[in-house]
Amino acid sequence: MITAPAFSTNSSLLLILFTSSLLHFFTPPPLHCVPNHIQTKFPPHHLVTRSTDETNPFLLFAIWRASPIDQSSLLPHAQEVYDGPVDFYPVEDTMSEQLKLRQQGRRDFLKAGGAVAAALVAPAAILADSKKEMPPLPSNPVTLKAMPTRNLGRTGYKVGIFSLGGQAALEKPNNFDTAVPIIERALDLGVNYIDTSSIYGGPDRWSEQYVGKVMAKRRSEAFLATKTKERTRDASMRMIDKSLELLDTDHIDLWQLHDVGTQYDVDQIFAKGGAMEALLEMKEQKVVRHLGITGHYRPEALMECIHRHDFDCILMAMNAADSHHYSFNEKLLPLAVEKQMGIIGMKIPGRGRLLSSWNPPPVEAQKHSWEGMTIQTTNPGTLTMKEAVYYTLSKPVSTIIIGCDNIAQLEQNVQLARDFTPLSANQETELVAKAEPAAKPSLFFRFYDRP
Repeated sequence: MITAPAFSTNSSLLLILFTSSLLHFFTPPPLHCVPNHIQTKFPPHHLVTRSTDETNPFLLFAIWRASPIDQSSLLPHAQEVYDGPVDFYPVEDTMSEQLKLRQQGRRDFLKAGGAVAAALVAPAAILADSKKEMPPLPSNPVTLKAMPTRNLGRTGYKVGIFSLGGQAALEKPNNFDTAVPIIERALDLGVNYIDTSSIYGGPDRWSEQYVGKVMAKRRSEAFLATKTKERTRDASMRMIDKSLELLDTDHIDLWQLHDVGTQYDVDQIFAKGGAMEALLEMKEQKVVRHLGITGHYRPEALMECIHRHDFDCILMAMNAADSHHYSFNEKLLPLAVEKQMGIIGMKIPGRGRLLSSWNPPPVEAQKHSWEGMTIQTTNPGTLTMKEAVYYTLSKPVSTIIIGCDNIAQLEQNVQLARDFTPLSANQETELVAKAEPAAKPSLFFRFYDRP
């Protein structure tokens, strides 16, 4: 027998039985056997398992939170399901161990290892203090010196007015040598909010991969936001499992419903078994800190979401051309302000198409791109980057996200944020009129047919 370390009596216990068919699959101490939904709710600080004896039909685990529990208090619970000898294995409370556990997602675990025989939970009184605690809010020590900050709604977070988007260089495949230095430099310059998504970079999710390389070392410096494009609970749970793995973290600061554009999306999300169930579960289990919605197609669907649930944040398209087609600024923005949501502006230069510096690709090439499938143009935009950025920052937003192709663009954007002064109402009106010739190309995302 291995002697257990000293234990106190204020911890919680969870007992699980696994069928012996799992025994060949793991090497004791069987850390990789813990399903994700259990691990996230009860981070393992110690683990207890019966001595592995292949003649016995079950393998018993007990996981408990934080410091220690008295061995004499633990054993009665173990003996409720098993009366044989019990060994104790201390487990280091490190991020790497938690990630190993988390990577064994709920459904992957069941598929690979066989069926779980039973799950036994200790009495409610013992589990009362078992919930995982979120770490403190991130803090980048450079931010306050680097640029103005604003409240991210009612989240309690002070966010720099420029934040890093997860597209551009961060969505290109095998682009580690460019993307990772951009993220590192962003943090060095005081950026304290990073946006990404489970669909940026295609099935390989390159954006989350690049961000994860930096988060492995600098997680505490950035408010980290990602998204699920899935509309069901189960598919969204798979998305968050993989996001946590790729982002090399055990928690997300903001998990968002991605690209809510129509009533059809809303109905799917809020249906029984819909994605909203996953968001609420992960927030309850302290895997995600805040919940949000994102969209750029139609304002009505996002407004319906806000009426149905008290979301913390909204990520919405709101560039200077907005008022010309299906405006978000007219009704959606005031509603988000009224609800005290964190408001993140996106599509600021309309993937470049709002800018006078944009050089349009050949029309045939545009037709084969996401941006040009419905709207093609042979003309550049009409605004400078400064005009585009300052228009949106003059609205009641918390921050704006912009993807960058290189470090030079990043540094220019941070400088614009540092030097920002709000536009007057007359200046805003002038920019709206100036943007009109480029309105359709820079709002291309509002012209797709969607169910």
